[in-house]
This record gives sequence, C-alpha cells and structure tokens, in this order.
Amino acid sequence: MSVAEGNVGLALGLVCGAGAATAIGSAVVFFPSLVKLASRRVLAGALGLSAGVMTYVSFAEIFVKSVDAFGDSLGDPDLGYIYATLSFFGGVFVMLLIDVAVKFLSGEHHHHHEANESGAEKGHAEPEVAAPHCVGCSDDPVGELNEWQQKAEEELQGVGDTRTKTSATIDNPDDSLKDDHGRNEEQGNKVMVENPTSNEELEQKKLAQMGLSTALAIALHNFPEGLATFVATLEDPAVGAVLAIAIGIHNIPEGLCVALPIYYATGNRWKAFMWGCLSGASEPIAALLGWAILAKAMGDQVYAVLFGLVSGMMVIISLKELIPTAHRYDPEDTVVTYSIIAGMVIIALSLVLFKL
Repeated sequence: MSVAEGNVGLALGLVCGAGAATAIGSAVVFFPSLVKLASRRVLAGALGLSAGVMTYVSFAEIFVKSVDAFGDSLGDPDLGYIYATLSFFGGVFVMLLIDVAVKFLSGEHHHHHEANESGAEKGHAEPEVAAPHCVGCSDDPVGELNEWQQKAEEELQGVGDTRTKTSATIDNPDDSLKDDHGRNEEQGNKVMVENPTSNEELEQKKLAQMGLSTALAIALHNFPEGLATFVATLEDPAVGAVLAIAIGIHNIPEGLCVALPIYYATGNRWKAFMWGCLSGASEPIAALLGWAILAKAMGDQVYAVLFGLVSGMMVIISLKELIPTAHRYDPEDTVVTYSIIAGMVIIALSLVLFKL
C-alpha cells in the first residue's frame, strides 16, 4: 500500500468541501426566517444521520483497512488485528484528551460568565457575551435553539433589541432619572450616554479575549475530522467521499451554533458569519498536515496506525458528541434512532454499489 498520488487533489477537495459546510449553517444569520426552520427534529435527524454514517464506515471499512495494513506489514493477520485494536483505542484516547482540552478552554468562557453574574449581584451589571462553540459543547442546546428562534421571530417582526431601546431612553430621558438631591438632567444624561458606550467597548474587548481560546478549541475539535476524511480518501475515494458528506452534514448545524450566539451578542452579521466559516478551517489544515506526514513516511504501517486512530476518533465523536446531542434535541427519540439506522443503510448501500 502506498500513498495514492492521484487521490491527493480529490482528498483535499473533499476535506475543504466538508469544512466549508459550516458556512451554510453560518449563513442563517443573514436569513432570520431560516432560523425558525432549524427545528429540534431537523437538527436531531441531521446529527443522527451523520453519526450512523461515521460509526458504520469506521467499523466496516476504516478499521478493517487498519487490520489489513498491519497484517500485510507484519506478515501475521492475528498480530495485525491486535495492533489495529490498539490503534483504535488509541484514537479514542486521543479524542478524550482533545475533549478535555476543549472543556478547559471553554471553562474560560464560563469563568467570564460567572464573573458577569457576580458583578451583576453587586450592582455592576456587565454585558453577557456569547462565545462560539461546537455542537455538543453546549449544556442546554434546546434552550439555546428556542432562544435563537425567539430572537429571530422578534427580528422578523421588527422588534428592537436592547441596544435600540437603550438609545431611545437616551434620546428621551425621563424626569425620574433625577435623584432626590436634585441632580440636574444634564448629569443624568451624561451617565446614560456613557454607559452604553462603555458596555459596547467591554463587550468587544471580551470577544477579542475569547477569540484565541475559542478558535483553538474549535480547531482541536474539528482537526480529527479533516484528518479522517483525507486519509480515507487517499486509500479509497468512495469511503472518503461518504465520510466527507457525513461530516459536512453535521458541520451545517455546527456553523449555525457558532454563528448565531456571536450575531445575537454583537449584532454584526459578517463577524458571526466569519466565525462560523473559521470553525471549519481546521479541517483543511489537518488534511495538509496529514499529507506532510504521509509524503515523508509512505508505508503500510503508517497507514495502518492512521486508519486505526481515525476509526477510533470517528466512533467516539459519534457516541460522545453527535448521538447525545441529537437525543437532547429529540428526547422522545422520534427521529434519532431511525436517522442513525438510515445513515448506516445509506453508507452500506453506497459501499455495496461501489464494489459492484
């Protein structure tokens, strides 16, 4: 087995396509009416379908390729299976470490949030800033979705946000702003005008501080998916294509979950869209890194280890992230289980057709 030179371009193209799917989800910030269409069952079905495809292809194709590659390299099929199994659980362990790193980085955001709540209790309320995150990183995805849909409905109906209402208050100050000691209206107006400006500056500062840690968390989260698609496509374009489609499917709601909090925190559509697009940028970077490694170390053992790692990564992503989040969107399990099975059937039929 060796690196398929002719498949490198296709592999990079598929990885870029899967990563770019986040832009589709992010684009909803320009179309509030589409936010209302992102129902819980639709998101649950998309995540379940993607999990079914990724789980099936990991066990039925990618892990098998690791076993075969180890067997060919070592000249012993039984020993090859043992090493492939170790590589599989190595991939699981790597993803668990990545998950710890993501939670550590996300913990900084929770720390900021707690600080805001503490400040509010002391009478120094600060603007709450939502940070972008990945699918499965949210503690309450259903609550977030409901909030986004409510805000989208208000936007469609032309209901002003809090910043607009604050501006109105500034333009038409009430006499009640005067205190008992007879502070003049001019002083009261000065305070009211300065607060929104300072809040906006504080919000922007916090977003900038969150930027680096958030970008790193999302990159770590999506990195294995880009590597998996690239490696799979090099060996078998059919498997890589199906895997890219599955990853692209769940990257759409991820783009939505990244962009909407930023939009509703800042009111800036383009900034939110940019964050969503960047959330998928680590996948092509992972592919390029994978190519840099494979180009210098072409051989069965390298492929065998990578296939084992990739299969473990894809399974743990499905079991720990996609399926639990899908069940959170659909606790009655009206579509999750069926969508997982449908994903498995789709990938199975695709692989059968490619083998005919």
